[in-house]
Amino acid sequence: MENRKKGITYILLSSLFFALMAATVKYLGDMPTAEKIFFRNLVGIFVAFSLVKKSGSSLFGNNKKLLILRSTFGLLGIAAYFYALANMKLSDAVILNKMSPFFVMIFAALFLKEKITKKQLIALVTAALGAILVIRPGFDSNLIPSLIALMSSLFAGVAYTLVRQLRKTDSAATVVFYFSFFSTIAMIPFMLSGSFVIPTALQALALLALGLFAAAAQMFMTNAYRHAEAGELSIYTYANIVFSSIFGLVLFQEIPDFFSVVGAVLIISAGYLNYRAKEKEAAEKAAKLKLKQEKQQSTV
Repeated sequence: MENRKKGITYILLSSLFFALMAATVKYLGDMPTAEKIFFRNLVGIFVAFSLVKKSGSSLFGNNKKLLILRSTFGLLGIAAYFYALANMKLSDAVILNKMSPFFVMIFAALFLKEKITKKQLIALVTAALGAILVIRPGFDSNLIPSLIALMSSLFAGVAYTLVRQLRKTDSAATVVFYFSFFSTIAMIPFMLSGSFVIPTALQALALLALGLFAAAAQMFMTNAYRHAEAGELSIYTYANIVFSSIFGLVLFQEIPDFFSVVGAVLIISAGYLNYRAKEKEAAEKAAKLKLKQEKQQSTV
């Protein structure tokens, strides 16, 4: 019970720091995306390096092909997310980015042969309706950033699905280090070719904060999953939407409209449905395992 409380506290802190990261990206405005990504991951390299050394994991990983693939999709996801944050309401970008668990559900069913239950299917449809309300399709300039925000969750969904496969061969610390290192190095050519502006003192502080917030969010998330199961914590990651809405209102005077609020409620509700479905599945597996053990003991 104590571990569960710690896990929930850490995942809520992780959500808070991810929201702070998003708000910082929003504050940096038109600064090149490549520059934001570079500094976001630069701090992460050192944090992930220390985690790898502490855990005694391999620095370069075992399944290099999957690690590169995961890093590529993770980078595409962050690039799309950062673009959306700079070009639309903070809360709307975060809401659409939180569609990633539902893309994980689809990709895990397609490529990892994981079954989608009836409850999960309802959750998927509910989340899709929520996304439609936030996007409100219309052929205007607001549509492009909204679709890019949705693409960020799709790319993140692919990345997280690959992480599920990577847990068989590599530690979480190795995966984080690989991603941070890959993303930082990949941005250098873009920055050298013109995607770099000399920051002001305030912007430099914001870039440093961006890296620190992202690293703190990653560390709290890693610690959360050490104290509780991922399925048990997933629902609490939606606190990110609440925190981001507050920051959007206080820092940028952004008031979410009716459709965005309803869309957010639908996506959070879908997250809860998915959480309940996973909880039921875990309980059934535990019951089957217990029954199997009892049968084996009775035959001894």
